[in-house]
Amino acid sequence: MSVTIIEPPRRLNLPRWTELWRAREVVTRLAQRDIIVRYRQTVLGVAWVVLQPVVAAGVFSLVFGTVAGLSSDGLPYFVFALAGTLAWNLFSGGITRASGSLVANQSLVAKVFFPRLLVPISTIASVLVDFVVGLALAVVLLVVFGINPGWPVLLLPVWVLLVVLLGLGIGTAASAMIVKYRDVGYVLPWAMQILVYASPVAYALSSVPDRLRWVFDINPATWFLEAFRWSLVGTAAPPAWQVFGLVIVSCVVFFAGVVYFQAHEREFADVI
Repeated sequence: MSVTIIEPPRRLNLPRWTELWRAREVVTRLAQRDIIVRYRQTVLGVAWVVLQPVVAAGVFSLVFGTVAGLSSDGLPYFVFALAGTLAWNLFSGGITRASGSLVANQSLVAKVFFPRLLVPISTIASVLVDFVVGLALAVVLLVVFGINPGWPVLLLPVWVLLVVLLGLGIGTAASAMIVKYRDVGYVLPWAMQILVYASPVAYALSSVPDRLRWVFDINPATWFLEAFRWSLVGTAAPPAWQVFGLVIVSCVVFFAGVVYFQAHEREFADVI
């Protein structure tokens, strides 16, 4: 006979990891449903996963590479822009999909007891599927253009993990906010649109004027974009302080997002 002990929230109210592990099938089911629903009733199906980064990289190449004539660090502009787009989509996808996850599953959240933290976590599966398909296309282009990133490619999984933690931390906190303040759901996409142009997604950092360089240097998006390109297409290695900063900021943001989420979890069923 199993015994369930109900305890009051602790000071930090961290999730009980054993409870999350026992309910891991919830993540699997939610992730499967998310992936199937996204492409089941679309004409092009999974082709959308390829079209989105390709079209975005093509537009960036035309606007920033051809019209504005910005630098791509000696790489074909489309490949350069695609690498940045993949990293950015991994980050922004984690935020946008996690942030709306509780509202999208409000009937489940209001009626069934399970660790609510699993809902935003489950959205990462579909984000990673999109990323892997886009990454396969990038690998094909690297072969076509004869680009060899060298040993830094081994660090690519590390950057992927850190970007996922950073995006999931923000998205998890935002999902808790949206339950009570739906305005966050409108502000977040707008903020992401602004940030994509304020980050070196489609242009090289060397194209930024010196007087504005400090703004980009303190932007964590710059850190993971530069690290990602270093590993995928062989651009210059980012400074060591940015690498350490990325590790620290990603872990701190994820931890803070989880703590904020847990602090408001008891309100979800009543407010949503």
